[in-house]
Amino acid sequence: MLSHRSLLLSMGFLLGLCSLVAAQSAGPAELISNFRLQHGEGRVTMDSTLNRIAREQATAMAARDVLDHDVLGSFSTRVAPSGSGRAAENIAFGYDSFAKTLDQWIDSSGHRKNLLMPGASRVGVASVKSSRTGRTYWAMVIAGEYERPKPAGTKQAGTKAAAVAKTQVQSAQSCRLKILSLCL
Repeated sequence: MLSHRSLLLSMGFLLGLCSLVAAQSAGPAELISNFRLQHGEGRVTMDSTLNRIAREQATAMAARDVLDHDVLGSFSTRVAPSGSGRAAENIAFGYDSFAKTLDQWIDSSGHRKNLLMPGASRVGVASVKSSRTGRTYWAMVIAGEYERPKPAGTKQAGTKAAAVAKTQVQSAQSCRLKILSLCL
């Protein structure tokens, strides 16, 4: 018969093992969300458009065996189809697992800032192995939604929010093309 102490040790081992398995089976959105929640930011969900943008970036880097944000053109041009008001990209190579890649990004101040982007709600992640070197290239795109101004006639008149929303509407009307808050 197991002693009380042996039973507790066995249960602790099993709980630890279950936690390890759960962490390894967690998807990228869940891992990123857990990190964001620990730092006061909201959850993110996987987004098919951002996944496609990340996959195209990872594929291009792996095909050329180069770590470069601009391998397919500027990020602002590549992310425009996502309809995001704010977006950022992290890239990496070397690790075969997303968890290890995420740890690398967390340890880098610029990548960490992207992971903790305020208002981010969507993410896309992809990895592709180089057929030449076997390196795994990673791309992650994280984004938030556009902040839409409230319709005219709502009780905002006289507030700073109303002035900001009005300015946004006016500037959007005078732009021929608006990409990531840039009026072209």
